[in-house]
Amino acid sequence: MTTTTTATSPYPTTMRAWLYSHTNPTLEANLTLEPCARAPPGPLKPSQVLIRVLTAALNPADYKVPAMPIITTALIRKPASPGLDFAGEVVATADNHNNSTSSFRPGQIVYGTLDLPTQFGSLAEYLIAREENLHPIPAGVEVDHAATVGVAGMTAWQSIAPFIAPDTGANVFINAGSGGCGIYAIQIAKALGCTVTTTCSTKNVPFCRELGADEVLDYTAEDVVAVLKAKGPVFDHIVDHIGLPAEMYNECHAFLKPGKVFAQVGATRFPTFATRLLRPGFLGGGKRRYLPIFWKPRKADLVTVGELIRDGKVKVVLDSVYEFEEAPKAFEKLRSERARGKVVVHVSSRD
Repeated sequence: MTTTTTATSPYPTTMRAWLYSHTNPTLEANLTLEPCARAPPGPLKPSQVLIRVLTAALNPADYKVPAMPIITTALIRKPASPGLDFAGEVVATADNHNNSTSSFRPGQIVYGTLDLPTQFGSLAEYLIAREENLHPIPAGVEVDHAATVGVAGMTAWQSIAPFIAPDTGANVFINAGSGGCGIYAIQIAKALGCTVTTTCSTKNVPFCRELGADEVLDYTAEDVVAVLKAKGPVFDHIVDHIGLPAEMYNECHAFLKPGKVFAQVGATRFPTFATRLLRPGFLGGGKRRYLPIFWKPRKADLVTVGELIRDGKVKVVLDSVYEFEEAPKAFEKLRSERARGKVVVHVSSRD
């Protein structure tokens, strides 16, 4: 342990952290492990909580956002630590010395996420998070599993729950069901009583069925859009995680009911995104509502997904677990797009 504290404060002054100052050619190529990095500075502001990170869960946003030109040059001070999602131990709150009006107490094990952009991410021993972005880990839920809820779990919930009535047998199509968000999306849709059709490659067909998908289309063996069009307008909601095939949105009126939503999750290529969003139907664009889903940290969603895991309605799937010293390899696995499930990194041991 290389963390140091002052004689009068419980706040760390240094910590172990993975830092980057540049992202060219990739973020992971520029990561360096600093044994005495500067810890997040105190004092804590109202509703802020100091966390000792136990596990960090990685998301594509962790390497994509820092590589955006404006973000890289203006909004994130360097050096910085990447990472948004985590599970960890409460060290201190802003109210520790003022009759503690905070709902959190030192020693609690919590899960949560950070706001974008951030200089002090979850690939470090300590971070500061807003209470609104934290919740105690439910009984029976593993630390590594809880760490994955923040971006993937909440995004999946936000892409489905607002658009369907629970327990009505809504018919939902999820494009790309074997990735980080897709795995959550299939299970959340099933927990809400939906009938689920999804897509994946041949090797992941049994996996998606195990997650609960009622029908799985192998995009390597069949023309997905043609199969969907043959069904007619039967779907109550669509969630697209990849933006492919490019013609899927333009043709979705053939299989998505009138008045229903085509939700786009994740960063499809900008030309595809712009065309889908801006081209009117009479010029060959889509004839259903196109709605990009931008992840937003919400306490209620964080809690709900955690409870679904606790109740066994959602199973967290971990592709791989890395030790702290292996963080660059974890990013390489994530970027390979071959991860079937979440990639997590053990940051600190639980004393």
